[in-house]
Amino acid sequence: MKSSSKAFYIIGFLSLMAFDTLAQLCFKQAGSSALPLEFSPSWLARVFGQPWIYGAMAGYVGAFFTWMTLLKRAPVGPAFAASHLEIVSVLALSAVLFREVIGWPQLIGTALILGGIVCLAVGEGRLSREAEPEPLG
Repeated sequence: MKSSSKAFYIIGFLSLMAFDTLAQLCFKQAGSSALPLEFSPSWLARVFGQPWIYGAMAGYVGAFFTWMTLLKRAPVGPAFAASHLEIVSVLALSAVLFREVIGWPQLIGTALILGGIVCLAVGEGRLSREAEPEPLG
């Protein structure tokens, strides 16, 4: 893999993870700030009267365009797996920002996500090397 492609993937997936993480954390904060939950004009005013909901929208829009750009060049299997890295970042930041408890199920899930991404990336690397034509000799 060329270094420019590698840099594209690293920057792209870090951007995707940042946008997805922003969206999830802002959405959580928007939901918490809009309590009590009720479907009424005053509740809608509470939701749309705070910046968190706009941060969530910006995160979703940014993630969408980043994802579409990545899919033009990235192999689908590893790309789909790597797109779930935000689960890990949201878990870690929720523990820090919202004081949420991380237990063994979350740690095991994180390890499985990271292991799956590594397995798919290694498998894709092997497939791409096998598909390269042999040099004439």
